[in-house]
Amino acid sequence: MRPERFAWLSAVAALATIALKTLAWWLTGSVGLLSDALESFVNLAAALLAVSMLRLAAAPPDEGHQFGHSKAEYFSAGIEGALIVLAAAGIFATALPRLIHPLPLETPILGLGVSAAATAINLAMSLTLRRAGRRHDSITLEADGKHLMTDVWTSIGVITGVALVVATGWLLLDPLVALAVAAYIIWTGVDLMRRSVSGLLDAAISRDEQNAIGRLFTEYSRRHGISFHALRTRQAGARRFVAFHVLVPDAWSVAQAHRLCEEIEARVRSMVPHAAVDTHIEPISDPASYEDRSLDR
Repeated sequence: MRPERFAWLSAVAALATIALKTLAWWLTGSVGLLSDALESFVNLAAALLAVSMLRLAAAPPDEGHQFGHSKAEYFSAGIEGALIVLAAAGIFATALPRLIHPLPLETPILGLGVSAAATAINLAMSLTLRRAGRRHDSITLEADGKHLMTDVWTSIGVITGVALVVATGWLLLDPLVALAVAAYIIWTGVDLMRRSVSGLLDAAISRDEQNAIGRLFTEYSRRHGISFHALRTRQAGARRFVAFHVLVPDAWSVAQAHRLCEEIEARVRSMVPHAAVDTHIEPISDPASYEDRSLDR
């Protein structure tokens, strides 16, 4: 199934959980359950945003975007993080007055049952999205899955808090749980925004992938008497970009050097999924070949 389909599925799940959690709040009047329902609205907005960004990221390169549109996924993750923080602000605004004027809960057992059903939906959706994110190498699906998993844990915390209110009669537990939920989802939202900014700043591929490329360079250097430098990598959503210079013996023909570079590029692509590989051939004994190892010559 295409990544975009998973995002649509997430939107449908968000609509279901909004209905159930709002019903749970209406039945109980619990500000903790209200905070849980408000976060589900963020889930819906994030899922719809994910649909549009995944569609844009999958669009082929065009004249104005010759390296494709894969960085669109980072915008989705960043905006989702910002929406989470806004939801937390709404929870704070709702919960703080209840610390001063706590209210008793109504029909709490039924409300807790409805909220538990919504939590089960989010748990199933989170596991599905995280598996799909790893399979498709999509930060958007991964972010949405992680966000839903935080929703699961906060829902469990809210349900536990409301159950303790019923058991102990201590009404202040309800707004205190809501405030704890708000603090936790702020941390989640900030982490998502941090990862989004890192991706937009052309972060390198993983250290394990870089080390694998280094071992490949060592292998070919020993076999063919060649050398490598100026390795540069970056990732944009599911895409990877790898560039390096290949220094070959002066006596080699262009065709011979080209054939070897094609072989090396194929090996790199087999090790780094979705990689676009660019090589530059240079004579190994020419001093000028070593003047372009830095980004700015």
